[in-house]
Amino acid sequence: MDWMERFNAAIRYLEENLTGEIEYEKLGQMACCSSYHFQRMFGYLAGMPLSEYIRKRKMSLAAVDLQGNNAKIIDVAAKYGYASPTAFTRAFQSVHGVSPSSVKSEGRPIKSFPPIAIQITVKGVEEMEYRIQTKEAFRTVGRSFPLSREIEQNFLEVPKMWQGAVADGTLAQIISLMNGQPRGVLGISVCNDKEEWRYYIAVCSCAGIDHSLEEYIVPSCTWAIFPGAGTGKSIQELEKRIVTEWLATSGYEFAQGPDIEVYLNPDPQDTAYEVWIPVKKKQAQP
Repeated sequence: MDWMERFNAAIRYLEENLTGEIEYEKLGQMACCSSYHFQRMFGYLAGMPLSEYIRKRKMSLAAVDLQGNNAKIIDVAAKYGYASPTAFTRAFQSVHGVSPSSVKSEGRPIKSFPPIAIQITVKGVEEMEYRIQTKEAFRTVGRSFPLSREIEQNFLEVPKMWQGAVADGTLAQIISLMNGQPRGVLGISVCNDKEEWRYYIAVCSCAGIDHSLEEYIVPSCTWAIFPGAGTGKSIQELEKRIVTEWLATSGYEFAQGPDIEVYLNPDPQDTAYEVWIPVKKKQAQP
């Protein structure tokens, strides 16, 4: 079973559990990656966050349940995991634009969101520069922040972390301690499924620190490293290309380890950067 087959198998598991508990960790295991990497891949491949897809699929099926029969709204709400009719109604209206009670009568238009199946189209139009590098563990120092298990929430929160670190002088303090490689300001996403997810703003350093900062040891790993330049938006575009173009055809897959963004030039409007992705060689299929 190749990478794309495993990913679609995870989506089938999701579809089979829309009326039960969907474990993000299970989705990652089926796709041979962490739940963090699964959510990232899903968002880039499907064009919407995983949580939004699940909500739309549930509400699509709920509308069918409510049409033309005597199903009670409270029962349909419970079927799809909503603790109260109020929460269910709010979700239903956000998808269909009408209340659940209104679709019980014929003639009311509603929206259908069919299951997706992911396919990769290899474009081959624009080249991607990268290098594979195995690096021993290295020490970083900085400050960490908790991350949400709903990955799309972090796209809103991480920029605020950087803004706060600039405003309170933390970033300048961290940069003054930089004395190792990779040389740059690091954004490190530590998101394995066995501990709290955290985001570090840090630098590589062997310097001593006081109680205001903390250290994180980046584990020994093989990295796929992609250079880029531009703005914060351009780095997201590069990460999307890594998932949708490079990963599926590279002979590599995600490994356990943090994702790292290395900012070589700290200007947020015109920065040079590298994206470090932990990888391993794909296992040969029998």
